[in-house]
Amino acid sequence: MDFSKLPAILTPDLGLIFWMTLAFLVVFFVVGKMGFSTIVKMVNERKRYVDESLEKAHEASLRLENIKQEGESILREARIRQAELLKEAAATRDQILQDAREKAHKESERMINEAKAEIENEKVAAISSIRKQVALLSVGIAEKVLRNNLTDDKAQMVLIDRMLDEVSVSDNKNFQ
Repeated sequence: MDFSKLPAILTPDLGLIFWMTLAFLVVFFVVGKMGFSTIVKMVNERKRYVDESLEKAHEASLRLENIKQEGESILREARIRQAELLKEAAATRDQILQDAREKAHKESERMINEAKAEIENEKVAAISSIRKQVALLSVGIAEKVLRNNLTDDKAQMVLIDRMLDEVSVSDNKNFQ
């Protein structure tokens, strides 16, 4: 390929290449002395920031895992406590029901015994009342019978003698 036929803009002179190379080396040297250290420092700071962020993310992940395990542990304990409370509540309920049954049974026995005693008292009172009425009726009947039988003096005397004999016989038996 023949470079002589190319336009001048595409074929630089030897002097231009020298000065461009020199300018490049000067800029490279200045940037190397001042800029590379700053760039390297910024890259290192960025690397350190990224490393710290990764470490913090790892620590947060570990803390989150610990919190998750603690939450599961607390949940298990809460379920166990709930089961215990339910058992205690069931036992308390059963005890209350048993106590209520016993109390109701005792109360019903007491009421039955009171009713029996009241019935017995009413029975005794009724029997006593009936005896009084029978005694009154007997006295009334005996009085009427005696009035009819003792209308004359002779019958009265016979009855009085017979009663005196019965009283004297019973008195003799009591004294002996």
